[in-house]
Amino acid sequence: MLPLPLVIFTEPLDIFPPQSKHPERAASVAFGEMARRSVPLVFVSRGTRTELEFIRRKLGNQHPFITENGGGLFVPEGYFRTRPEGAETIRHYHRISFARPYSESCAALDDAAEAAGVEVVGFHNMSAREVAENSGLPPQLAEAARLREYNEPFFFVGEEAAASKKLAEAAKQEDWNVERGPRFWHFSSGASVAAAVRRLMEMYRAARHAKVRSLAIGSNHFDLPMMAAAGRALLLSQTGGNFDDEVLGRLPSARRADGGGLEGWNAAVLAALGADL
Repeated sequence: MLPLPLVIFTEPLDIFPPQSKHPERAASVAFGEMARRSVPLVFVSRGTRTELEFIRRKLGNQHPFITENGGGLFVPEGYFRTRPEGAETIRHYHRISFARPYSESCAALDDAAEAAGVEVVGFHNMSAREVAENSGLPPQLAEAARLREYNEPFFFVGEEAAASKKLAEAAKQEDWNVERGPRFWHFSSGASVAAAVRRLMEMYRAARHAKVRSLAIGSNHFDLPMMAAAGRALLLSQTGGNFDDEVLGRLPSARRADGGGLEGWNAAVLAALGADL
């Protein structure tokens, strides 16, 4: 199953959240046009493999995907003619890992917090019910969010501004990263959305024996690594019609889409497919 020379990247948790009902209907026109033109929709997400599998089943998506802020790249078996170099086979995927494994992330977070003298609570310290209470996710989706392979989400107990700086300094000494997410902080080492996007684009180009273009559609500064890694970027508007200032400042080449949310995404895809990128 080889694509035409365009690949679209997006963060599904913002556009097609698992708890939403029938997102495939609202975006049916865009999905239909992408299918007609054989344009792959690749999910690039902070979510886990289990979370993305849930969304992919709902949407009928069978393309590769990137999990946990660039922790891993998953390519369905048989998607390309040859197995990706350096990949391991897990279930029905060829998996390429960029980040260190989850067990190491949990242990390193505990060590870094102790060294920094701060108190944190990670997913590995919480039950599915507690994750649901702290995230606002339904219990089933909270359990899916706990099935991690790379980074550890966590929150600080008490004031976080000074604590986050101390933890980041302690983590950096051991080659670990501390990053702020929409709901939680994340602790990881080696994760790279840019590296995962580049690696996948290399596979598409090798499979096509031709130039393949890439387009990332994002809505906020958490999507910056994905948008910066793609050849073109479209920025959806936020509530009230405003655009994320950080994205505009750091990625001035990003084009502003006409609208936001699922409807804006649908329109942005159709506009992109109708334009000469």
